[in-house]
Amino acid sequence: MSRLTLDDLLNQLEQARQIAIEERKPAAMIQATATMAKLIGLDKPPMKDVEPIANRPTVIRLIAPTLDSNGKAV
Repeated sequence: MSRLTLDDLLNQLEQARQIAIEERKPAAMIQATATMAKLIGLDKPPMKDVEPIANRPTVIRLIAPTLDSNGKAV
């Protein structure tokens, strides 16, 4: 049993789109095009200014207790 890949799906949708063009069925053509766009992620807005966590600096904040005049934590 062969596995269906993204390329396979895109090829099948392109074939369906071409048939829709030949048969002058604009709604079917638009649906095939929209489905192709969804499969490759074009239906989502691009992510802006996103940096991988691995490239971010590690920030460590040290918090000391407040001390009274005798040096005891309050």
